[in-house]
Amino acid sequence: MTGFRRACAVAGFGLGALLAAGGAQAQTKVSIGISGWTGFAPLVLAKEAGIFAKNGLDVTIKKIPQKDRHLAIASGDVQCAATTVETWLVWDAAGVKTKQIFQLDKSYGADGMVVRKDIAAIKDLKGKTVAASAPGTSPYFALAWMLKENGLSVKDVKVVNMEPGPAAQAFIAGQNDAALTYEPYLSAVREKPEAGKIIATTLDYPMVMDTFGCTPAFLADEKAAAALTKSYFEALDMIKKDQAKAYEIMGADVKQTGEQFGKSAAYLRWSDAEGNRKFFAGDWQAFNAKAADLLLEVGLIKAKPDFATLVDTKFVAAK
Repeated sequence: MTGFRRACAVAGFGLGALLAAGGAQAQTKVSIGISGWTGFAPLVLAKEAGIFAKNGLDVTIKKIPQKDRHLAIASGDVQCAATTVETWLVWDAAGVKTKQIFQLDKSYGADGMVVRKDIAAIKDLKGKTVAASAPGTSPYFALAWMLKENGLSVKDVKVVNMEPGPAAQAFIAGQNDAALTYEPYLSAVREKPEAGKIIATTLDYPMVMDTFGCTPAFLADEKAAAALTKSYFEALDMIKKDQAKAYEIMGADVKQTGEQFGKSAAYLRWSDAEGNRKFFAGDWQAFNAKAADLLLEVGLIKAKPDFATLVDTKFVAAK
C-alpha cells in the first residue's frame, strides 16, 4: 500500500471515529503516555479506529520516553500510561502513585541484547560498553537481569544511556560493544547481520511484560477505567478480524508498512481478557517479587512496596 493509500485508510477510520462519537454523550478526556513499542500499538488502534470514542473516551496519546513517563504522570500531563511491570515499582518508590488495571502484552523475543560478532557469551561483556536506556527503564532492567543471570552486574560494564531507537542505530553504525533494544528497532539489527548479532532475547530471559495503569484520581471514575479496558480488548478483537487493516494503522504510527509491523508483532503476544485474568491470578505477583529483589540490588528502590496497592483488577475481572 502506498503512503497515500495508507493515509486514506487511516483517515477513513478517523471519519468513523467522528461518526461513532457523534451519537455518544459527553466524552471523558484522558491523556495516555506511551512509546513506539510494538506492544502498545493496540492503544493507537483503539484511538485511530474510533474504538475509544465509541466507548465514551476522548483520548490523547503522547509519545514520552519511558524514563520521563512518570514525570508526566506526576505533573498531570497524562493520567494513564503503558510500561513494563517492574517500572511501576520504580515509579512508586519515586512517589508517583498509580494502579495497573490491565496487561497489555508479553515479549516473546521482541526485546533483546545485540553484541559484536566477537562476543561469544554475555559473560564476555565484562569491561565492555553497553547502550541501554536510563535506570528505571525496561532496557536497563533487562540488562541488569541478563547480566545477573550470567554472573555479572551493571557495575561490571560501562552503560551508555541511549533510548532503544538511537541505541539500535548507533550499534548498526559501529558504536558500542552491545546494546539493549526492542521492536520495532530490534528488527533493524536483525536486518543488518554484518553489524553484529542478537545474543539473547526475552525467549531466553522472559522478563518483559507490559501493563496499563492510571492515577488513583482518574480511576475514581470507574466508568472511564472500564471503558479503557473494554476498548483495549475490542482493539485486540479488531486485529483478529481484520489483521491486515489493523497492522496498516498500527504500523503507520511508527513509520512501518503493515507487513513490517506484522514481522515486529510476531515477537510478542497481546493479552486478551482471559490472559489478563490468568496473569493477575498469580504470574503478576510472582514476577513482582523477583523483580523487586533485583531492583533492590541495583539500588533503584529502597524497600519492597505492598504489591496489592499497585493494582486494581476489577476491570478485567468484570470483562
